[in-house]
Amino acid sequence: MNYIIGDVQGCADAFDRLLAAIDFSPSRDRMVVLGDLVNRGPQNLATLRRLRELGDAATCLLGNHDLHLLAVAHGVRPLHAGDTVKDILDAPDRDAWIAWLREHRLAVHDQGWLMVHAGVVPQWDLHTTLRLAGEVEQHLRGDDMRDFLRVMYGNQPARWDETLTGNDRLRFAVNVLTRIRFVEPDGTLELNLKEGAGAAPAGHLPWFEAPGRKTQGVPIAFGHWSTLGLLNRPDLLSLDTGCVWGGKLSAARIDGGRRDVIQVSCDGVRRPI
Repeated sequence: MNYIIGDVQGCADAFDRLLAAIDFSPSRDRMVVLGDLVNRGPQNLATLRRLRELGDAATCLLGNHDLHLLAVAHGVRPLHAGDTVKDILDAPDRDAWIAWLREHRLAVHDQGWLMVHAGVVPQWDLHTTLRLAGEVEQHLRGDDMRDFLRVMYGNQPARWDETLTGNDRLRFAVNVLTRIRFVEPDGTLELNLKEGAGAAPAGHLPWFEAPGRKTQGVPIAFGHWSTLGLLNRPDLLSLDTGCVWGGKLSAARIDGGRRDVIQVSCDGVRRPI
């Protein structure tokens, strides 16, 4: 059986309860975890250990919090007040964990589903999304990773152009794959607002409602947007259901012609936003 799982964010106990709820077996089943593996939750190192124990049965995407951990670990960014990843940073084998994170992906296409942490812009089709994710992954795994992390942050450029090159191209790809929520109809990014879909600023809309979206008809699963909550449409799955904010941790089964959504409580874990 194949599952997609929303943002875990260091909630290892809830993750274990979810695995029990779906009776997950690494010898039989497969999962894709949609990024934000760590941060804000209480058990970040334990979460990474659990995921690594699953071996090839678990494909982990990178989200904005995971990239933030990489930047902090390499001295590019400071810890923020709400960060809870010191258990990883203080671990005697921290370098091995950081190296393990660097090997993960930003987008996959499997079982007919495109899976990303945050979303896509309307100008990208499936092939373009995977190609740009691969470009970022190459830099995360390369010798120039620290230089890349230094230029990764920022909100510009705000609109896709195939002629973008260098740092601008990579930064835009990271922002789309790990941060996007709202866009203008032409795909211009709005990266500051974190509220739900009903709070779209004038002239903006959720990225998946953008007119002329080239991934229309390609089933897409994403996390990242806890204030949006669960969406379960034939070609759209939003699975960040706010575990770390006291909500639920969600999994969706996507094979055998079925679409089962399974959720477990996160025991009221709450961290300041």
